[in-house]
Amino acid sequence: MSKIIYTNSDGIVSVVIPTGEVPVEDLPAQLGLTDYEIVEDEVIPTDRTFRNAWVKTGATVVEDLTKSKAVGHDLRRTKRTAEFAPHDELISKQIPGSDTDAAEAARATIRTKYATMQTSIDAATTTAEIKTALG
Repeated sequence: MSKIIYTNSDGIVSVVIPTGEVPVEDLPAQLGLTDYEIVEDEVIPTDRTFRNAWVKTGATVVEDLTKSKAVGHDLRRTKRTAEFAPHDELISKQIPGSDTDAAEAARATIRTKYATMQTSIDAATTTAEIKTALG
C-alpha cells in the first residue's frame, strides 16, 4: 500500500496512510506538503522502538543513531525510575522496622545496572546494539 512520508516540524518522519477516499497522488497538495515522497510499506521500519528517531532520506526512512541513543536513554530512565520506586518509597517514609539498609543496597545495584546500560547505549554503533543494551 502506498503511503506518504515527510519530515514534520519536530524533525521526525510523519507517515500518512491514505484512506482510499482521495488518490494518494492528490493528498500532498491537500495537506500542503512540498517535501514528501510516496513510498511503499517496505521502506518504513516495522519496529517502532525508535520511532522518534526516524528520518527521511530521499524515498526511505532510517533510524538516526544519535536520535536513537536519545530515545534509548529515555527508555532507560523510565525503566530505572520504575525499579527505584518501591525502594525510594520505603526510604522516604522511614517506616520503623523496615529494612532501609536492604532498600539502599537494592538502589545501589539498580544504579550500577543502569550506569552499565548507559555506557552500552553511548558506545552503540547500531540501533540493534541499543536494543540489546536496553534488555
